[in-house]
Amino acid sequence: MPPSTHTSAAQTARETNPHHVRARPKQVAHRLPISKIGWDRKFRLVMMLVFGMVGWIGLKAGLALYAARGQAAQEASLVSSLQTQHRRLAAQEKALHQSSTIMRDARQLGMVRAGERSYVVVGLSKH
Repeated sequence: MPPSTHTSAAQTARETNPHHVRARPKQVAHRLPISKIGWDRKFRLVMMLVFGMVGWIGLKAGLALYAARGQAAQEASLVSSLQTQHRRLAAQEKALHQSSTIMRDARQLGMVRAGERSYVVVGLSKH
């Protein structure tokens, strides 16, 4: 007895009868109408539009990033110059709070200390 296999009755009949004629597929009486819309072309067009939009958005983002980098470089330069100006002004403020600087500036303005006598010399010619 042959080994048991899972075969259908039709397959067994074909194996035993070598002159077996294969049955033709049934003809379909009514076919669905073929669509007149070229969906493959429309899909390609839509995909090209989608890729174009993604590319456009990417290009705009790249240009914005490039502009932002340029602006960041300008801002860094401005920050550097402002830091230099701040250091100079802080040094000037420190100097203005010293008593020797206050005395010198006051004398240049013609001021005298309390209790000092002021003299004005006139008639000197400048050479």
